[in-house]
Amino acid sequence: MTRLRAFFLTALMCCAFVLPAASQTNPPSPLPPPTIPGSAAVSPAPNAGPFRLNIGLEGSSQSGEVSVAVQIVLIMTLLSVAPSIVLLMTSFTRIVIVLGFVRTALGTPSAPSNQIIVGLSLFLTFFLMGPVVDRVNDEALRPFLDGKITSVEAIDKASVPLKQFMLKQTRSRDIEYFLELGGFGPTAVKDLSMRVVIPAFVISELQTAFQMGFLLFLPFLVIDFLVSSVLMALGMMMMPPVTIALPLKLLLFVLVDGWHLVVRSLVQSFGA
Repeated sequence: MTRLRAFFLTALMCCAFVLPAASQTNPPSPLPPPTIPGSAAVSPAPNAGPFRLNIGLEGSSQSGEVSVAVQIVLIMTLLSVAPSIVLLMTSFTRIVIVLGFVRTALGTPSAPSNQIIVGLSLFLTFFLMGPVVDRVNDEALRPFLDGKITSVEAIDKASVPLKQFMLKQTRSRDIEYFLELGGFGPTAVKDLSMRVVIPAFVISELQTAFQMGFLLFLPFLVIDFLVSSVLMALGMMMMPPVTIALPLKLLLFVLVDGWHLVVRSLVQSFGA
């Protein structure tokens, strides 16, 4: 895939340099059409010239606009890092970790499957990030498509709602740690760089997800203790506790409507 992209860019650059140069050379004078005896000579149409194709990567003449070649490279780079953006700059990280803890606490490593966990986390991310996406569309994407702002201004405006979302979910001590680590000194919230906000947000999300996972493990851990104690008291030491504890865990999880409680807790944790 990398070689294919390099070949594509090389072909475009060759077209940009070769075709304009070829169009500037004087074309050879065409040979006069042959005349047939007894027929009137047909004169060529005035202002008729050969068809020309000019492909250039000069970009727009507007000030502050990025050239087409740079835009192509940026788009390809964005497509390659888009999964990382979805994973680390949205609510996906906390959701997928908590749902994985739920599956582990239940003692069912294959139900629900990884595809279901990731799919549910992805759609919950789309639901939670809806207001942020709407702001990016209204403040950056639509003005850029209408030609009111340049691509650089669109990127700057699109990063503002995303930064506000991440700062709302980030602990202040994590931000202060990365500011100290990078040697930035005291910095206002509006002047924080994305290279400080993103790692601080990821660390905070991991901390919050593990705290929620610990709270999810507690009721199932109590069931394991009770089952082990009862089996030990009955002298059934050869009976695996998991055999009896698993149905009880599933029964408890279904009776309390566990999936609804987990999803509601996740959604409310981002609205706090």
